[in-house]
Amino acid sequence: MNALAPIPQIVPENAPFSTEQRAWLNGFFAAYLGVNGGGPESAPAEAVEPEDFPWHDAALTLGERLELAKDRKPERRLMAAMAQLDCGQCGYLCQTYAEAVWSGAEADMGRCVPGGKETQRKVKELVTAFEPLRNGSAVAAPTVKSTGQVGFSRDRPALATLVDAHPLNRNGSEKDVRHVVLDLSASDVTYEAGDSLGVFARKNPQLVQAVLDRLGATGEEMVGVDHEALPLRQALLSKVDIARPSDECMLFLANRAFDGEEALKLQALAAGEGPPELAEADLLDLLHAFPSVSPSLPGLLKSLDRLQPRLYSIASSPKAHPREVHLTVSAVRWDTKDRTRTGIGSCYLADFAKPGDVIPVFVQKSHGFAPPVDDTVPAIMVGPGTGIAPFRAFLEERDARGAKGRNWLFFGDQKRATDFLYEDQIVDWQRRGVLSRLDLAFSRDQAEKVYVQTRMRENAAELWAWLEQGAHFYVCGDAKRMARDVETTLLDVAMGSGRKSAAEAKAWLDGLAKAGRYQRDVY
Repeated sequence: MNALAPIPQIVPENAPFSTEQRAWLNGFFAAYLGVNGGGPESAPAEAVEPEDFPWHDAALTLGERLELAKDRKPERRLMAAMAQLDCGQCGYLCQTYAEAVWSGAEADMGRCVPGGKETQRKVKELVTAFEPLRNGSAVAAPTVKSTGQVGFSRDRPALATLVDAHPLNRNGSEKDVRHVVLDLSASDVTYEAGDSLGVFARKNPQLVQAVLDRLGATGEEMVGVDHEALPLRQALLSKVDIARPSDECMLFLANRAFDGEEALKLQALAAGEGPPELAEADLLDLLHAFPSVSPSLPGLLKSLDRLQPRLYSIASSPKAHPREVHLTVSAVRWDTKDRTRTGIGSCYLADFAKPGDVIPVFVQKSHGFAPPVDDTVPAIMVGPGTGIAPFRAFLEERDARGAKGRNWLFFGDQKRATDFLYEDQIVDWQRRGVLSRLDLAFSRDQAEKVYVQTRMRENAAELWAWLEQGAHFYVCGDAKRMARDVETTLLDVAMGSGRKSAAEAKAWLDGLAKAGRYQRDVY
């Protein structure tokens, strides 16, 4: 196999980007322009067509993605195993994370939080299968920690202060969505509408205490994590992932089980088998299910994956809220096995962090997801539930800029009386003409379920007219269901009101995306 060419330095070193951002931009422009890094003896590169990644769609299943990538080189097949969100939680994009794993520059194969264990196991399986090829390929230099500006990197987060996390739902709602306000005054961090915020959360302290009790520990024991000495309680709260124990952790626990049958069950769980009721077990579940396990603290901490930051679409414009950043966060709680489980990031912000607490954060710059640069261009925004977050930012931004382009918002949730997030602000935008059109879809206010795609179909002719007039189309929300249904509806609009064939509609939508007029922020 030929040695990998170095990435050309297209973006100037003095450009206002972090090392991580500059590397991504260099790789993007290199692929787009069809150039390579070459070297002092390399010949001029021939023009190369930009590589297509048909599997790079979060709405596809893992099996579908792998099938699309089956004839590609190993690093592309590894990319297909990722969650395809380009969310940045792993510190990479899906493409660059796969390339780093393949080259050997990144040893941690469990960084893809949205992909979960399914991705982790598939990546390990592929790396093992490709090992003979990998041994013959050039290996990139070890990953260097970012030295970019503080606040723009996972490795150099800024410190924000929690101001508020008040509920957006009214009494009687089945949901608990919070409007989170963070003060950035203590840092030089800036952001733009469309960016996301990475939050380094701390886990449920009650869960941590229960784990400590099972381990027979006080929490004050000093332990080493990533070359840092800190109390065990702090390590469990903020450094390691105890909500999703790694396969390595299960194997470690198997080796520390004094009961042979328990050891075999733990080994089976590590292989993706074992008791079905423990398939989604957290560390406390495992420690209770296998009482003969007596782990050493250093070994246990080493076996656990590192806790990854949680990313949230920013719900504010810096023009409307200088030195603040706002989030729209749905607190995730569920009951199983006689215990209430809590989402790590969401419930940290909703329940455990208190006003005045200092929280490490960083800005994840968007890759093109932003309001139109041209203030005269129309914008169509589809954001049900917490998908409203970036569009609140877009509308605040366009309002502050005095943009003349028309704005059309599709918003939906369960019940209008309890779940119309940001109702007062949205109604005011409509009253003042910032919102030219507002279509609402509250699914449980009538016998027949009504969703945002229902409203799109009802307004297909006008929707098509806006798109023909150059409107940008944005979607934010669930990738597997809502965003996929919205895309199907958009294709139907093109075939109906646009009178296109199925193939023509698909080509039209692909062209819209390439032109930056069809953008998705999905999770």
